[in-house]
Amino acid sequence: MSSYPVHTIESAPEQSKPVLQKLQQTFGVIPNIAAKMAASPVLINGFIGLFERVHASSLTEPEIQTLLLTNAVTNASEWAVAFHTAVGLHEGLRRADVDAIRQRGVPDDARLAALSTLARTLIEKRGRLDDEDRQRFLAAGFSAEQILEVVAVVAASTITNYTGSVTEPPLEPQFAEFVWHAPAR
Repeated sequence: MSSYPVHTIESAPEQSKPVLQKLQQTFGVIPNIAAKMAASPVLINGFIGLFERVHASSLTEPEIQTLLLTNAVTNASEWAVAFHTAVGLHEGLRRADVDAIRQRGVPDDARLAALSTLARTLIEKRGRLDDEDRQRFLAAGFSAEQILEVVAVVAASTITNYTGSVTEPPLEPQFAEFVWHAPAR
């Protein structure tokens, strides 16, 4: 049982309210993970700033969703896997590619596979890429700058993934069909 409330705009700390209002205006709802993050104005404000930058990067939305889903699976974040499955499919990811990522595989699409592989490698190697890791990513048509953009996406999603593990947000009904359970340790 989590001791972190699912905040509303009314119940959130004053410094968290503008972010919740922005999320409400953007998505029509406040995702439960953000409602839990709102308990810490430092966390939610830092997260939203980074997240906005990530979505303004040179990566496409399907590429970003590939990264976010890969990170959620790698970090065993059940809420985030369900959420990014739904968003990824909405953003045009193929169901087969989404299913592959959810099973710790890679998409068939070469660019998406390179993104997914780099994200998983960054997390598993704690950022210590070797030349082969970099060259494989560059060979898929990405730039050296985009490696750093992937680092930003990994950082943003790590905030969400770890918050989910700590606060245990309930899964919204609209994501229930995408429920995912981390393998037992």
